[in-house]
Amino acid sequence: MRLGAPFRQPEWSALALMLAPETVTEAHRRFVAAGAEVITTNSYALVPFHIGAEKFKAEGRTLADLAGRLARAAAPEGPRRVRVAGSLPPLFGSYRPDLFDEARAPEIIRPLIEGLSPHVDLWLAETQSSLAEVRFAHRAVKEMLPGDTRPFWASFTLDDENDDLSRPRLRSGECVAAAVGAVLDLGIDAVLFNCSQPEIMAGAVDAAQAVRLTRKDGAAARTLIGVYANAFVPQKDETANEGLSDIRADLTPEAYASFALDWRKQGADIIGGCCGIGAEHIAALAALRAT
Repeated sequence: MRLGAPFRQPEWSALALMLAPETVTEAHRRFVAAGAEVITTNSYALVPFHIGAEKFKAEGRTLADLAGRLARAAAPEGPRRVRVAGSLPPLFGSYRPDLFDEARAPEIIRPLIEGLSPHVDLWLAETQSSLAEVRFAHRAVKEMLPGDTRPFWASFTLDDENDDLSRPRLRSGECVAAAVGAVLDLGIDAVLFNCSQPEIMAGAVDAAQAVRLTRKDGAAARTLIGVYANAFVPQKDETANEGLSDIRADLTPEAYASFALDWRKQGADIIGGCCGIGAEHIAALAALRAT
């Protein structure tokens, strides 16, 4: 939207992909120039919930392929390799675990996986509000792409309205520690937390680190922990898909980097940005690598 791309609900970020793909390319390039080591395909809103059932049926796979190609073209090869993460979104709307329908989910995720697969270095099931969503996405990749060895990252969104920061929970109400333990059992490569207020991420990182430290099996003990918060003004879950959320004025690159320093001290291995976090924030994070 900052680059002048068309942006509205219900299409959300898919509108830029459909009407102004050059802005998607420019966004990727700016993040790469800022020092990002991973960029994410603009496939988050490529679901019927956002673009409509008819358009998804007719163009979903083609649009996912375009999202993958644009990210791949922007990712440089060479000494500083930038990996492309294939975004597998919540299939029935952000922050709405109550709408998840496992019977219908395969017909939605299949075109996304098929379109993205030729272009991505890893899979990122992101902004997942429940353990059921993550389990399904992980199983779908394994069943559709038997033998695929690319990393699978799972990223949960947290309950912003939970006042008890010492007991973080998913938007489904599930306990973070229990969810982390369950996804480690799946053998995933990274567990992350995204699209929530930066103030509540610390508790989730602590919970994930505590679970990781208890694991004796090598693979689970090596699972990475990550954070990429958003810059939204706090909002109710049930209204998140209805309009364009305001961006916080106080979350400057310096302020965000301060949060990142704490996350790193707590054990986070991967730190990035979600909605409203721009290239200037990523540049501030990249500068921390030298510290």
